Amino acid sequence: MTKQTILGRVTQLAKANINALLDQAEDPQKMLDQLIRDYTANISEAEQAVAATIGNLRLMEQDHREDVDAAKEWGDKALAASRKADELRAAGSGAEADKFDNLAKVALGRQLQSEKEAKTAEPTIASQTVVVDKLKSGLDQMKSKLKELKSKRDELVARAKSAQAQNQMMDSVKNINVLDPTSELSRFEDKVRREEAKAMGKQELAASSLDAQFEQLDSVGDSAEVEARLAALKTSS
Repeated sequence: MTKQTILGRVTQLAKANINALLDQAEDPQKMLDQLIRDYTANISEAEQAVAATIGNLRLMEQDHREDVDAAKEWGDKALAASRKADELRAAGSGAEADKFDNLAKVALGRQLQSEKEAKTAEPTIASQTVVVDKLKSGLDQMKSKLKELKSKRDELVARAKSAQAQNQMMDSVKNINVLDPTSELSRFEDKVRREEAKAMGKQELAASSLDAQFEQLDSVGDSAEVEARLAALKTSS
């Protein structure tokens, strides 16, 4: 897997629009559980790739340090050989001096080669350092998204269960004939009023019969009074 591919994948995963995926889910719990498993696997894969990239960068940095150290070491050897050549030449040993000058030149050649290798590696190390920083940032974003996803999963599952319970309750309510209590009270009141009216009717009938009896009694009394007065008239004449 190339470094560009790794970075692109991490960036793409880090920018995953979780809310859009949830909006399209028919079964949020199953969908989220699967998404969490896939995302966790992607993070694990990305971590391995990033670790390999970091390892390669550390090797390049180690090689660069070795080249820098080698350049310094060859420079020190060249200086020592040159000084030795100067001492021998001053002492009249020209042939020996030339030998050490040649050694100094070889050392300087090795120094130059080490410096070139170190310089050549520096741009690559710099660019790879930027890549590694981005990869680390991408992994942090992925892990943050995973936490968000798990939190969203718990929230969605709770909401789904609540909605399911409400729907079951509403379905049950549809099958129940819910009576209006005030309507029943009104019907019972009408029944009581009818019973009261019936009782009032009976009372009224009873009162009417009693009045008739008293009227009849009064009529009998009047007739007796008339007969008594008639007898009195006859007696006095």
